[in-house]
Amino acid sequence: MRAGMMAMVIPLAVLSQGAVPAGPSRERPSEPVLVLGTFAGYKPGQVAVTYDPKLVPAGAAVAVAHVPPGEGAGTGSVQLRVQGLQPGRKYGAHVHTNACGAKGEDAGPHYQHMRDPVTPSVDPKYANPRNEIWLDLATDAQGNGASRAVMEQGFRDRHPHSVVIHAEHTHTGPGHAGQAGPRLACVNVDF
Repeated sequence: MRAGMMAMVIPLAVLSQGAVPAGPSRERPSEPVLVLGTFAGYKPGQVAVTYDPKLVPAGAAVAVAHVPPGEGAGTGSVQLRVQGLQPGRKYGAHVHTNACGAKGEDAGPHYQHMRDPVTPSVDPKYANPRNEIWLDLATDAQGNGASRAVMEQGFRDRHPHSVVIHAEHTHTGPGHAGQAGPRLACVNVDF
């Protein structure tokens, strides 16, 4: 994606029909979705926000795709692709409960299928890639990277609203499980 390109939210069913909708809405939250964005500083309505332009430069591109699990059987997935980040670097990334805001903390905690009664969640029983959606990635020499998380279950009574990119790969040990350092960037996704 080129710098200055408009961010879009497109239901995947529409893409398969060869048309692009006029606006960024979709009919049902259980439909597949694709979000494309270009990182920039925060402003209301910004799809992709950078909080650390050194590690997630303004103008870098991002795509998030969500395919929910099928009715009754099958798995779903969330995919993250980035272009133009720092080359040869490891990043953590997770699905978060709230939309992006002026500060990284505005995105709230990690989405968890089974919620940890303790906040922040650092217990591996709750903070793990089966209960949360982890999208850690490493960039290549051009600053491009991708990751994919398989989902055995869909979002039921509540839906997350963003993907946050962190400064480190996600820790897994007790007392640090789920932690991945400062929040560098955020992408609004209406899962």
